Amino acid sequence: MTTTTTPAGGQTAQQTTERRDWAALERTYYQHTFNRQLVMERGEGVRVWDANGTVYLDLVAGIATNVLGHAHPRVVQAIVEQAPKLIHVSNLYINERQVELAEQLYQVSGGMRSFFSNSGAEANEGAIKLARKFGRLHRDGAYEILSMDRSFHGRTLATTAATGQKKYQETWAPLPDGFRQVPFNDLEAVKVATTAKTVGILVEAVQGEGGIWPASHAYMQGLRQWCDEQRLVLICDEVQAGMGRTGTFFSWEPMGMRPDIITMAKGLAGGVPIGAMLAAPRADLFEPGDHGTTFGGNPIACAAGVATIRTIVEEGLLAHATAMGAYLGERLEGLATKYPAHITSTRGVGLMRAFDLAEPRAQEIMDGALARGVLITNAGPATIRLVPPLIIQPGDIDEAVAQVDDVLAAL
Repeated sequence: MTTTTTPAGGQTAQQTTERRDWAALERTYYQHTFNRQLVMERGEGVRVWDANGTVYLDLVAGIATNVLGHAHPRVVQAIVEQAPKLIHVSNLYINERQVELAEQLYQVSGGMRSFFSNSGAEANEGAIKLARKFGRLHRDGAYEILSMDRSFHGRTLATTAATGQKKYQETWAPLPDGFRQVPFNDLEAVKVATTAKTVGILVEAVQGEGGIWPASHAYMQGLRQWCDEQRLVLICDEVQAGMGRTGTFFSWEPMGMRPDIITMAKGLAGGVPIGAMLAAPRADLFEPGDHGTTFGGNPIACAAGVATIRTIVEEGLLAHATAMGAYLGERLEGLATKYPAHITSTRGVGLMRAFDLAEPRAQEIMDGALARGVLITNAGPATIRLVPPLIIQPGDIDEAVAQVDDVLAAL
């Protein structure tokens, strides 16, 4: 038994080993922004344990964030080594881990410089600001950004306005001006929507929250050519699809083009919160005072990011993600063949996979998998999404698919 001082009133409280009802406490003390019951205590590799000791095979990976799985030794070591040295120093000063991470991203992106934040939404906010500065300098004050139907770019007001899903927008109207959505994979729609007010195009080469929809190579190449012709900025949101998830470091790499701005977050530091906005020389326009952050580029987050990138590269996880993604895709195709009344289609790239359902029963399938020790998630009421860690092995995939098979058989 230990004694601690509580923040309220300076009184002491006795902390015991008695089990607490965390779900009830969450409903009491936490704002009701999530519907959740499962209490997670620890994770290792591709598995997590809840407060009751039940083990789960994790194909959610913190929503495509724990790219190296849970408690990866190299990430843990980087955090442990950095914490006693420097936890926070602000961006008034240079910290070495921040520069190291920026150097690594410069190398993997082909010469783009970084600005670090704390989340994907913040990274996209930075990209929006940078695009607007480009418009002020090079397009007579143009400020409007075209994004895509089904897209998802964050939950701030600006990134909600950029998101192409009404369910995320309707509650918060009026949203900021300067964003319009057009159909995904439709180059002609982009051209028709471009006006003198347009400064840039914001696109996911593989839409994540929208349901794992890959863009065509011709579409991405066409966007690059259109931006060059019209002097627009091309922004690729790699928050979910980046960090090797699709089998290449960035999902746009096989598409024969290169963006002006890249946004990242999720898997960048193996689960530690961080965001990054990368700019190619054409769009690298920020000057001192234009943008800032207190916590962005935090030494611990950057140390974890350095370890994560090195691990992906040195342990061959890009090729592994390609191979495991192909295997997972084959197994999902097998389920679709076996259950045509339930599964209408499958798709994906690398370890970013989805299958559509004939009826809106995604929650039912997720609950059934949970009861069988497998964590999966959805992308809407009729789509199951699988975004496991890059370290997943064939046996793990077989185990997960077998359990989902049982769920489908019981429907």
